[in-house]
Amino acid sequence: MNKGQKTRDTILSEATYIASIIGLEALTLGKLASAVEMSKSGLFAHFKNKEKLQMDVLKDVTKKFVEKVIKPSMKVSNGEPRISEIAKNWIAWTNAKFMPGGCLFVTATIEYDDRLGPTRDLIVKNQKLWINFISDVARQAINEGHFHKNLDTELFAFEFQSIFQSYHYASRLLIDPKAEKRAWIMLDKLLEQSRV
Repeated sequence: MNKGQKTRDTILSEATYIASIIGLEALTLGKLASAVEMSKSGLFAHFKNKEKLQMDVLKDVTKKFVEKVIKPSMKVSNGEPRISEIAKNWIAWTNAKFMPGGCLFVTATIEYDDRLGPTRDLIVKNQKLWINFISDVARQAINEGHFHKNLDTELFAFEFQSIFQSYHYASRLLIDPKAEKRAWIMLDKLLEQSRV
């Protein structure tokens, strides 16, 4: 890795850290320049404007999500075991130290749900890929004989996503010490109603 790429990676890591706390929209080149002790013009060499910075942060966080949540789950058997692994990895992801404000995707979906533009388009694309991935894993569980053949896999993905949205809300905003336990109870119920 060359020096320029290493510097860029350091900047993106700091940008992710800050954005997880204050949001992507509040992340500015000025705040980031101060945090990484660079000039604004130095940051412009890496990111031409605020929107480019936001997009690059999202792309970087997406790569990390694939590495920390999706790839480890692919090492586990198809079907229900994989779904449980995804859930475990997702909870760990939500509590990752590099995002002290919680999952950047959750906060970004709230920030950009009614905004138009490339940043929102990227968030929508990523979320659709994620929901389709969960739906596909549920379909694999049907093929493995773990889930009943009439399971609506899109509804399963919707409910799975809802569990973790609720977990994020309860653990972050409400600081509910029972949030994780409740998320696992909800997941157990979803799995139970999906089984053969």
